[in-house]
Amino acid sequence: MESFTHFNDQGRARMVDISGKTPSVRTAVAVTSLTMAPSTLRAIREGAVKKGDVLAVAQVAGIQGAKKTSDWIPMCHPLALTGVNINFSDNGEDILYIEAEVKTEGKTGVEMEALTAASAAALTVYDMCKALQKDIVIGPTMLQSKTGGKSGDFQRGE
Repeated sequence: MESFTHFNDQGRARMVDISGKTPSVRTAVAVTSLTMAPSTLRAIREGAVKKGDVLAVAQVAGIQGAKKTSDWIPMCHPLALTGVNINFSDNGEDILYIEAEVKTEGKTGVEMEALTAASAAALTVYDMCKALQKDIVIGPTMLQSKTGGKSGDFQRGE
């Protein structure tokens, strides 16, 4: 039986030792969405939200979230990220889509950083729009793809 990598000999949580792993270029893309009233999406698109430019602030929040992932998720290694990009799109009616792409050259993957980036951006959109609408729905949030590392590439749907 294969042992669990995140438990020590006493069965307690530990951060996995990655010192023997070979560095490689790694990427991950995570996506999420926010479903809202058409008037809320329109306010975001027209820059009419009183707190300011929602997408600009959410973009910075997503980047900051990726950089701070190891502060939020206990077993994540602090990583030197080489790139973080947040993209927004919408369906023209009531859904805002967020895509977060994170890159590094390192010994462990950036899936959690991409998921955190997408989540932080979505939470920021909610925070900036909650005065307009409190019942905005966030999600689903998911890993779309990843490249590099021992486990190889992953593409959702393949």
